Amino acid sequence: MKRSLISDLMKSDIVQTGVLIQGWVRTRRDSKGFSFIELNDGSSLKNMQVLADETLPGYNEVVLKLTTGSALAVEGDLINSPGAGQRWEIKARNIRVYDIAPESYPLQKKRHSDEYLRTIAHLRPRTNKYSAAFRIRSELAYGIHKFFKEKSFTYIHTPIITASDCEGAGQMFRVTTLEPTMQKPVDFTQDFFGKQSSLTVSGQLEAELFALALGNVYTFGPTFRAENSNTRRHAAEFWMIEPEMAFCDLSDNMSLAEELIKYVTAHVMEECPDDIDLFARFVEKDLTKQLEKIVGSEFVRLPYRDALLLIEKSGQTFEFEVPFGQDLQSEHEQFLTEDYFKKPVIVYNYPASIKPFYMRLNDDNETVAAMDVLVGRVGEIIGGSQREERLDVLERRMDECGLEKDSYWWYLDSRRFGSVPHSGFGLGFERLVMMVTGIANIRDVIPFPRTPKNIEF
Repeated sequence: MKRSLISDLMKSDIVQTGVLIQGWVRTRRDSKGFSFIELNDGSSLKNMQVLADETLPGYNEVVLKLTTGSALAVEGDLINSPGAGQRWEIKARNIRVYDIAPESYPLQKKRHSDEYLRTIAHLRPRTNKYSAAFRIRSELAYGIHKFFKEKSFTYIHTPIITASDCEGAGQMFRVTTLEPTMQKPVDFTQDFFGKQSSLTVSGQLEAELFALALGNVYTFGPTFRAENSNTRRHAAEFWMIEPEMAFCDLSDNMSLAEELIKYVTAHVMEECPDDIDLFARFVEKDLTKQLEKIVGSEFVRLPYRDALLLIEKSGQTFEFEVPFGQDLQSEHEQFLTEDYFKKPVIVYNYPASIKPFYMRLNDDNETVAAMDVLVGRVGEIIGGSQREERLDVLERRMDECGLEKDSYWWYLDSRRFGSVPHSGFGLGFERLVMMVTGIANIRDVIPFPRTPKNIEF
């Protein structure tokens, strides 16, 4: 007998005989002569109610001993349920038990704190909140690939191990086969790759090379940053979506970023209505309105200098000042998106002094064609720019940033041979999940978070 998913049975239009479901017991309640078992297989927020009566083989020995967390297979018939709030239930003909969970099972029928659930991240997907979050995460990933497929982008895979630092910040995890040593300098010629190598912080530089050959490309994969930050928005391992477009300027880049955010938000609202509703009821009361505003609003485009002026004249007291040449802090992003404009904001034309070498220098020789997409609650969700396509300017910027040009010979070649204007951005996938669910901490939107002093599971 072929297994049916509970999510599919919930959508059925007709009664069905001879169905098989498998899953885990959420609750069991007994009445005289029968028991109701709430079973969940992870495919749906909703449980399937199983009606098991005392005529069932092994009723006293099996059914009455079922505990929360026990794993079962149930064969029976899908019938109309007389109970309120549910259309279907299964009248069991046979129940097979895979495992009876002990009374010490950590997920009993009560509310558990997020902090506690992080200590049992291997079990938290069995809760309503986290099963919903990770179904949404899955659907967002599908929506992203669907968006770029419809736009005729080519999906590429960029290296996870790299010898170049895209951001120039130096906060990278070293990859080495050398024995630990206090010797300095380390002789990396004796290492596996013959030079110093690290886990990537971005696939952008490699994606640029492919954009200058294939037109429009994107990469979607894990990235790593050895930043000793324990904020709710930072993790050491996270996923990035990074499109690169040839013959594309900053304005086109901002338009694509806005279109992508709107597309995937609308997609997940349509495909995961029950899961979104859970977060709207129990996590972020205004979530549905916020998501509808993201889909239905035109994002504000605001030059960096104008953003500083609005912050200065706001009359609000901020913990941090923002003189020209400083990046916006979370409180400033919140003011712009939640208090002033009350919708997403794209800030662009940042000072060159606070941006990486590859961003295109504007005609004022002071700012670069960079942009950040800011959304309520989360803050910066996308960072991108038009790339510097002029070889002489790029080399000058690399000198100013103290980079060894010999190490980037391949990147500079892309400007020597058929260089064209091109743009791209990085979308933090976990922050996207935070935006769509209302979850406030990045540790709760990635299955197994890696943060400073934490690498369990």
